[in-house]
Amino acid sequence: MNPFSYTRSGTLENAVTEIARDRRAKFIAGGTNLIDLMKENVTRPSRLIDINHLSLNKIEETDNGGLRIGALVTNSDVAYHPQITRRYPLLASAILAGASHQLRNMATTGGNLLQRTRCSYFYDITTACNKREPGTGCSAINGFNRMHAILGASEECIATHPSDMCVALMVLDAVVQVTSNRGARAIPFAEFHRLPGDAPQIDTNLQPDEIITSVDLPGEGFAGNHSYLKVRDRASYAFALVSVAAALTLEGGVIKEARIALGGVAHKPWRNAEAEALLKGKPAGQDNFRKAAEALLSGARGFGHNNFKIELAKRAIPRALKQAAAGTPQSQTIKKVL
Repeated sequence: MNPFSYTRSGTLENAVTEIARDRRAKFIAGGTNLIDLMKENVTRPSRLIDINHLSLNKIEETDNGGLRIGALVTNSDVAYHPQITRRYPLLASAILAGASHQLRNMATTGGNLLQRTRCSYFYDITTACNKREPGTGCSAINGFNRMHAILGASEECIATHPSDMCVALMVLDAVVQVTSNRGARAIPFAEFHRLPGDAPQIDTNLQPDEIITSVDLPGEGFAGNHSYLKVRDRASYAFALVSVAAALTLEGGVIKEARIALGGVAHKPWRNAEAEALLKGKPAGQDNFRKAAEALLSGARGFGHNNFKIELAKRAIPRALKQAAAGTPQSQTIKKVL
């Protein structure tokens, strides 16, 4: 591990001032991903700015009837918060599908949004990786790419975003609140993460001198008809091969609104408005669910080892929509897919 200095910030103003002074510095809270990256010499910050003492650890009502989740609220506290479990059970389910109890107790809301890809080539500094060192190439394209992207990839990078929580936040149309010395701004969740394009080293549209202060949820949480289905190699603890967050508004068996987001398939949580529109005004049945799945996977491309993920996703989407329509969401305690 390379040497670095350590600073503790007690106020938000101090934190953004400190990060603006040194662009090689990194904020640290739970550190569940950052410490791993530092151990592997993937990330080499000059300084760690500890933000655990900032007052960003609350879940509060917003004026528009939604909830504001502070950036330092742990994943466990979000998943088990009574307002979340009652009004936004899809989010609670997605969080419980990810990581382990110990990691969820440490990981924060802001940190979850900013976690880096789990691509093995990204972590192996002896291999070429455009995300780690732009211009060196992508070892995964012609390497072992079973976990890699089938949507939104580029010739520069085929890595996937690892978060479960973010897939649910995409469906819920969350908003990320950020601030810096230049002031505060709001980023719609769909615009927060980036596809790799020709700059895969840039994961998000968060600027280097900005800090996440909260994630805001709208009033509608699809509490009645939702499901988070995660398909993985082992049920105990693994990243998604394919995950599906499905949310429906139904009236007499007819779909009034449908939202679907995929995890494990792209550089960011994947959502397609045209696929969702195919379900609007249609009966909540398997034929329509399969049509939406085909549309959502339009343009999907495998790279050899991950070709199976295309068919896997086409099967998982109708299953999650069926669960959502029936009001029987996938259990994260009993992980058998029904």
